[in-house]
Amino acid sequence: MPLSRDIGQGSTMRIFALLIIAAIAACGGGGQVSTSTVPATDTAPPEDDLTPEAASLMTWADLFARPMPAPDRTVETGESATDVVDVWLPDGEGPHPTVIVVHGGCWQKSIADRTIMNYAADALRKEGMAVWNIEYRGVDEEGGGYPGTYQDVGQAVDALRAFGPELGLRTDGVAAFGHSAGGHLALWAASRHKIPADSPLYSPDPLPIAGVVNSGGLADLEASVPHTQPECLANVLTSLTGAPSETRANVFSDTSPAELLPAGVWAYSVNGADDPIAPPLLGEGYAQKAASAGDDADVAIIPETGHVELITPGTAAFKAETAILKDMLGVWED
Repeated sequence: MPLSRDIGQGSTMRIFALLIIAAIAACGGGGQVSTSTVPATDTAPPEDDLTPEAASLMTWADLFARPMPAPDRTVETGESATDVVDVWLPDGEGPHPTVIVVHGGCWQKSIADRTIMNYAADALRKEGMAVWNIEYRGVDEEGGGYPGTYQDVGQAVDALRAFGPELGLRTDGVAAFGHSAGGHLALWAASRHKIPADSPLYSPDPLPIAGVVNSGGLADLEASVPHTQPECLANVLTSLTGAPSETRANVFSDTSPAELLPAGVWAYSVNGADDPIAPPLLGEGYAQKAASAGDDADVAIIPETGHVELITPGTAAFKAETAILKDMLGVWED
């Protein structure tokens, strides 16, 4: 029997006004998963410099041609050059609802660092949400990969507890927004409480994350290998997961969110219908696994959308993600 998420009166209407429900499927266990699509007519808002004739997919050059916004401040959370977090503060008095933002770049700093999310962070700030935009070592940096990349992410997320209150950020009921490789890391951060104590990635008291927007993410590492570009995952997989050993035969056991289910986290995967990096089947596959394990999981498939549109303010994809984050955080006017 089909089921749909009850996400609260008022917020339900706002999200459903943006997301046209195409199919709703029930899964086993206590979780539920819904699949949505967004109207293609909402993909070219003139206020964000998307030309009406731009029917083809966006490129990174299209995004970077825009003026780069700047954060309100940068916090040093440790001694390493990558132990930094950019903070974006909305207008008004805090404490502000907080989104932890995790950038992608195929886990490689030569491809991207946290500034690739500046456009998205600025847009979320304007929508009344504070942003905690974290940095971490890539697999191509000294000390990066397994376990360093994960330890950096965990440290940066947990640092919100120490620095957030004096900055006017809420540290409870936070949401996370991860793009591409960042979708994997955001869901991993939200699932850390499931990591066994004998893992170097174990944390005794990780910051709870209530919901994650998995934006074109590669959340299920093993399932993603044959469906994304080799240079984005297959070629760096051993560095990312570590090598198997007698005590850790399954390298995904503490590195892949799909192996840490159920996590008790609302996971909302947003995928571009034409995304060559993270095709929709990856978001759908993770959602099915999460729901079958008992978690709440949803998928939104955005027509005429690739990978770049997912973090480009003004696109249908980003409008949907903003609405989802607002619902996760309860950021709605009466």
